[in-house]
Amino acid sequence: MQPVFELFSDIFAYRDNALTRIDTRVKLLLAVVAIIEVLLSGGFAFPLSIFAATMAAMLAIRMPVRVIAARFMAPLGIALVLLVLQSLLVGSTELFTVSGFGWKLSVMREGFLEGALLGARVLGALGMLLLLSSTTKAHNIFQALSWFGVPKGWIEVSMLMYRYIFLLLDQAGDIMDAQRVRLGYARPGHSLSSAGVLAGTVITNAIDQGVRTCEAMEVRGYKGFMPFGALPRIPARDLWGLGLVSGAMTLAFICLKWGAL
Repeated sequence: MQPVFELFSDIFAYRDNALTRIDTRVKLLLAVVAIIEVLLSGGFAFPLSIFAATMAAMLAIRMPVRVIAARFMAPLGIALVLLVLQSLLVGSTELFTVSGFGWKLSVMREGFLEGALLGARVLGALGMLLLLSSTTKAHNIFQALSWFGVPKGWIEVSMLMYRYIFLLLDQAGDIMDAQRVRLGYARPGHSLSSAGVLAGTVITNAIDQGVRTCEAMEVRGYKGFMPFGALPRIPARDLWGLGLVSGAMTLAFICLKWGAL
């Protein structure tokens, strides 16, 4: 389960580097600004620039390339699906046609461009989220969200999800290993049945774990909320960095959106 742990955990946030030392609230604000501007962008330049910048930042803090590739695999899959669906379903100008087995699929120019733009937005936004999670400890993010006034119920549910997702991943890995030993994935029919058993068992274990966790928290004095310690003032250096970086991103966004660059 070590590859899975590296894929989902914030293990790289515990390293000491220039990005991990920045105040969590500053990084959250920068991430929100960047994601909003990526989603509002009308061209490819800005979201792809954010994507490239996040990739460069993760390489700069010496994250392994294989981990970066694995973490971007799902966003790349989403971007590809969006591109294919938009290309086939949207537009009227035929770009090219693919024929085979009695089928004829026409790729439309308007749909292809729209799908490519959606894919670029997905990559830019997810790149910023992955950079944030790779340079910020999970409990610091939850504490900063509480400081910003996010409802306590949302934060507590998120904390419990993050706490127990690794336990469920371990359980799923153990069950899958046992199924493989018993040739549960030797044939397509067996694979489908084994996957159903695996999903049902994990869901059942999650429900049981939720009940046990609730009872354990009540025994330990849980009264409906988890207290957070007070956060210190944001360092002036980080505030200056927030202003400069967010200002530069906003200026680039405006210039690219209105065609000045």
